[in-house]
Amino acid sequence: MKKAIVLINALSSDPTEDELDVLEQACLVEETLEQLGIESERVLMDFNIQAAVAQITGLSPDFVVNLVEGVAQDARLIHWAPALLEHLKIPFTGCGSESMYITSNKTLTKKLLLANGIPTPELVTDIQSGRFNPNKKYIAKPVWEDASVGISDANVLEGELAKINAFLSENQNRTWFFEEFITGREFNISVLGGKNGPEVLPMAEIVFDSFPEGKPHIIGYEAKWDEDSFEYKHTNRRFGIEQETPDLAAKLSNICHQCWQLFDLKGYVRIDFRVDEQNNPFVLEINANPCLSPDAGFYAAAMEAGFSFDNVLTRIIEDAHSSVII
Repeated sequence: MKKAIVLINALSSDPTEDELDVLEQACLVEETLEQLGIESERVLMDFNIQAAVAQITGLSPDFVVNLVEGVAQDARLIHWAPALLEHLKIPFTGCGSESMYITSNKTLTKKLLLANGIPTPELVTDIQSGRFNPNKKYIAKPVWEDASVGISDANVLEGELAKINAFLSENQNRTWFFEEFITGREFNISVLGGKNGPEVLPMAEIVFDSFPEGKPHIIGYEAKWDEDSFEYKHTNRRFGIEQETPDLAAKLSNICHQCWQLFDLKGYVRIDFRVDEQNNPFVLEINANPCLSPDAGFYAAAMEAGFSFDNVLTRIIEDAHSSVII
């Protein structure tokens, strides 16, 4: 029987909802591996790298399912897990360390997108340069976080330096960048790898239902994690744009494939877009380690495509580094 390790990040002593989500993912993966006839064991990763190495090598796995989202609650260290597995020469699922590092650094991602002619909203990193347009709106984003951590309505600002500086003064706990806020539609598009190459799954549009006038149409932290919030209850996922607007769907699919090649993506990813009122798509970010939980976008897109989760996990394993045959 083949043996796998499910590698996750160790949680803090008082974990938040976005932290706890990795446990749900791990349980789903472990149950599915069992259905596939693969034995699995869970290993936690923290700053004690030597302990993780001892556990991993001691178990002699055929491969590792990498679900690590950071180390010591620091998303900047998400690339440590694939880097360690590359060092140990153990096959693993998902993106390699270089892809993981580049895509987790949102400003670096955007610079590479722009350099390769892939549309993404205007980027401002030099805050004091005064390159903000007072007639535009901008959104402040943490350079390193994912899962909408640090994102709320307060992050959407007019391009006035005084307001920008006031926001930064009140939020000194993170490293921020600003990008132009694109008014329009939002799409979360999942891409699944496998031995036959990447496949764009049914495209999900986020519908901002009954948002009051003036309320920014964004997926902030509350929309993702606070089930009692207005934002959570009024941001709904819908499918069907491939039939409704095939030209737009073709544009989005083409960009997804471009991103897959440019960033050397593997296994499973989610690419988030805004589409302006002229149907021009803009890449917001690339999530090289998206959530696999049953209530998450990737899982929903896979189910919409008619896959079972064992189909999905089999394809992710097929696309593993140093290919794993199951």
